[in-house]
Parts: sequence; C-alpha cells; structure tokens
Amino acid sequence: MYSDFLIQHESTIRLTVFLSLFGLVGLFELWRPRRQLRASKAARWFNNLGLVVLNTLVLRALFPAAAVGIAFWAESNEFGLLNSVVFADVPSLLLIVSSVVFLDLAIWYQHYLFHKIPVLWRLHRVHHADVDFDLTTGLRFHPVEVVLSMAIKAALVVVLGIPVMAVILFEILLNGCAMLTHGNYRLPRVVDSVARHLFVTPDMHRVHHSWRKEEASSNFGFNLSVWDRLFGTYKEDSVDGQLGIQFGIQKTLNPDAIPLHKMLSEPLKDRA
Repeated sequence: MYSDFLIQHESTIRLTVFLSLFGLVGLFELWRPRRQLRASKAARWFNNLGLVVLNTLVLRALFPAAAVGIAFWAESNEFGLLNSVVFADVPSLLLIVSSVVFLDLAIWYQHYLFHKIPVLWRLHRVHHADVDFDLTTGLRFHPVEVVLSMAIKAALVVVLGIPVMAVILFEILLNGCAMLTHGNYRLPRVVDSVARHLFVTPDMHRVHHSWRKEEASSNFGFNLSVWDRLFGTYKEDSVDGQLGIQFGIQKTLNPDAIPLHKMLSEPLKDRA
C-alpha cells in the first residue's frame, strides 16, 4: 500500500521533497525574480541556512521521533479522539483530509498568537527581521519557536489521535509551502489572482513581511488562504505596492538582522 511505503520511507521522502523544492524555487527566483534583493544573498543564505541546521539538530535532540513518530505511537495504542470507537466507521481518507485541514487551521492560529502575545512575538521577530524576502526566509525561525511549535503540534496529534498519514502529508506541506510562499519569484498576475482564492501566494504573503504593523498583522496563512478571509485578516496588497514593501521589523534596512548570533539574541532585545 502507498500508505505503508510513505510511513516506512517518511524521512527520505520528506528530505527529497525539501531538496527538490528548494532547488526548484531557487532556480525560479533566478529566472523570474519578483524584486531585487537589497542585501548580500550569500551572507543571508549562509546565516539563514545555518539557523536551519541548528534547528534540525535541536529538534532531533529533543524530539527524536518528531510528530510522525508521536502519531504512530498514538495510532498504535489507539490513543486520541480520532482513534476512539466514535470514529471507527469514518472512511480513513476523510479522516486524513480533515486532519490536514485542521492542522492547517491550527498553524494559522498559532501564527496569529505568535504575533499577538508579546513574549511569543519576541521569538517570532527573528522570522520577520530578515531584510529581504526569499525562500530561505521561510526557513528562518528561532530555535525556541521551533521547539514550541513542535510541542504544540505533538500535543494536538496525541490528544486528537491524528492519523500518521495526515501528519506525514502535513509536514511535507508545511515545509514545501514555507518555501513556495516566501519565494522571490514572479507569478503571472492571472495565476496569482486565481490561486489566492484558495491558496497563499508569494505576493499575498509578502505583504505579511512588511515593516508596517497593520500589514504584518494580516495574511497569516501558510497554505490555505481561506482562514485569513474567514477571520478578517486578509489584505490584498501593501500600500507601498509589491515593489515598494520594506521588509523587516523597522522602516530602515537593518544589517544586524543577518548574522546568526544576532538572530539568536533577537528575543532578548527590547524594541518598541
């Protein structure tokens, strides 16, 4: 069965998808760049990807089984709401699809909270402090935020008993969409206009990375755009236009946001 193959080779599949999308989006950024980058791409990528490596090591140390392993344990021990007799007759495909959609909503709300709760915003600022916007921005998160996000996800998986297949698919989506929605590439206007009715596009998410607070408090989605439309946080475009958006957490370019050690110490800084 396809499900058995996915479960057995989950790590290899996820890594293959990640590397393939990273290369594809990277090439597309070179071919059809949406904007001219303002900082050194080599310096940004070196530090942003260095943070990715650090986060991977931290997660492996604290969550050896990760979310997929936790889901497998819950499923094997029939733990969680969806593994109860109440849902015994529900088709597995329906459970998987609905679980992926629910996790998408959960991550949207988590993202919203990381903007609204001051102590969480301090952590999330690392993601928003990037002075440019490209696929590596979508991978740039403080280690403590990554650990908290995994803990929240693990709790949801255990309490709800989310199927292993749903967790695998969601993790692939989470990684893939992080790069696709942060890509510095140009989609044809008609494609962007149609796609954003259901999915988050780079032009849509780029607004979320504006230094303007009212714009950073919009477009929280990473995959489905319906949540922002449903909860009133959708914003069509920046007042500065796509080419005029200033990225970061301040109006002026902040080169201190690039070095890895500055990213790690960002939550300790007091900012207005």
